[in-house]
Amino acid sequence: MNTRALIINADDLGYDPAVTRGILRSMREGVVSSATFMVNTPYSEAAAREAHGLHIGLHLNLARGEPVWPGFPREFLEKGAFAEPRAATLPTEAVVHEVRAQLERLASMLGRPATHVDVHKHLHLHPNVLAGLAQVAREQGLPVRSINEPMRRELQAQGVATNAHFIGDAGAEAYWTLERFESAMATLPVSGVIELMCHPGYTPEAVKSGYSAQREVELSTFVHPKAREALARAGITPTGFGVLTSGR
Repeated sequence: MNTRALIINADDLGYDPAVTRGILRSMREGVVSSATFMVNTPYSEAAAREAHGLHIGLHLNLARGEPVWPGFPREFLEKGAFAEPRAATLPTEAVVHEVRAQLERLASMLGRPATHVDVHKHLHLHPNVLAGLAQVAREQGLPVRSINEPMRRELQAQGVATNAHFIGDAGAEAYWTLERFESAMATLPVSGVIELMCHPGYTPEAVKSGYSAQREVELSTFVHPKAREALARAGITPTGFGVLTSGR
């Protein structure tokens, strides 16, 4: 795709009530244009009720909580919950079933299908997870986030739409400060669909997370008037993942 488009996607809708509130604020009052939804948490149903009218995809979760597919192999779980390190050896067929089940739950909760899929903790870096996800995405015509060039090539080879560029991270410090966002908007690629991954929110109130207070920094960035000014200078309006499928 030669036309330039920017998707600002907030991960972790449904992860925690405070995180959900922050994400929704970043979309309704700020510049975030898309979010991805965790459907297997105690807070998922409330998040779904509050997310009407927004661009929402699936935040495929194979790292926390319980699986949605009843037949998920128990040997890959710990005390009934996902064991993140075991995702690397999870059978691809189990991934296929779990992706389908999580997409079905999302559609049931939201009353509409997902706009796209990305993966909590980027576990589709494991070839078996990517293969299962790509199979379902191809069947359902859903775009999938790619975070590097090898993943992008593999998704495209499987006939799955994906972003041409990816920016964003989460670590010990808040990634999307206002200064970093302004710099990124001034140096965006000149063509292709760009996904900017972010994690705005309020400090989690029910879940222990390594990315907690950092979320509030990101939230303040994406609702700041200077964020809109940076986008205006770049001549770009954030959109959703439908930009990748509208021409199909």
